[in-house]
Amino acid sequence: MCYSAQIQADYRKFVRIFGAIMDIGEFSRLFFERAEGVCKAKVPKAMEDAFAEPKADAEHEIKASIDQFKAAQSAKLEQDLFKQRKRLADAERTLQTKITKSATESQRIATDKISWTLGKLDDIHRTTPKPRDSRIFPGHYAPVLVMENGQLVVKPMRYQCRIAGKPASYDVKYPGTYNARRDNLEGFWKPCFGYTHGVMLVDVFYENVSKAKMEGTLSETHERAENVVLEFRPSNGQLMLVACLWSRWSAPGEPDLFSFAAITDEPPPEIEAAGHDRCIIPIKPENIEAWLNPTASSLDAMYAILDDKDRPYYEHQLAA
Repeated sequence: MCYSAQIQADYRKFVRIFGAIMDIGEFSRLFFERAEGVCKAKVPKAMEDAFAEPKADAEHEIKASIDQFKAAQSAKLEQDLFKQRKRLADAERTLQTKITKSATESQRIATDKISWTLGKLDDIHRTTPKPRDSRIFPGHYAPVLVMENGQLVVKPMRYQCRIAGKPASYDVKYPGTYNARRDNLEGFWKPCFGYTHGVMLVDVFYENVSKAKMEGTLSETHERAENVVLEFRPSNGQLMLVACLWSRWSAPGEPDLFSFAAITDEPPPEIEAAGHDRCIIPIKPENIEAWLNPTASSLDAMYAILDDKDRPYYEHQLAA
């Protein structure tokens, strides 16, 4: 499973590499609906920062929606910060006269929440980029490359696919639908495979791995279900063009949802040796057009593209 990934969140990267155009309407709708509280979309900071210096009118509208959302978030965080500072002050006054479990716990919780809140406020106002700004997790949005009417288009989509026609409850019933197993493409993923293909640009991906498997030791020597997060990176530093499936979900009274899943396959030896049993599939640049123009009658050709994948050597280390 691709638990998390550091992506190319700036749509302009797709424009430069592929000559794609941005679906400005979908980007505008996403940020507007989030600002108005219609949806609770989780958007990586780097995806917002791509509109920091708008040029066209539509980009100015997107930035206005982003600024509106940030202002609302800042106001809420400031209120929370005031409450936690008061809680901390109350706890410290109590502790000056008597040590109690309740006051000690309040002091600890308030201190942690103050630190977390200050960090969130700093992220909202920070203009210097950091690598984590472009990291996504299941449920987060990312730019995805698709083909529409012969034109390469970049759309914002949620990284957890809800297939058209399925109930919204599938998000909870099938929480792992941010990845599409290759051995199930003609099963659960049949409505998408051969119909709606996409590509996500990934620099680094992260996996939850059993510490016992990673170290090659017995599970009895570790805490039960003890996991670590590993960072996997192509040793040649190349950008991975990750094969994806996507869907447009609609329902009466609900905003449309564009969402996607990364296809995963059996891992190469170095990932298996690190303790993980799946791997995303980077396809070759020369196969992009064919991948994004699938037909359900030529699934063999689609499997051939997945077989003819890029094969970098993946170096790994403990994630920071």
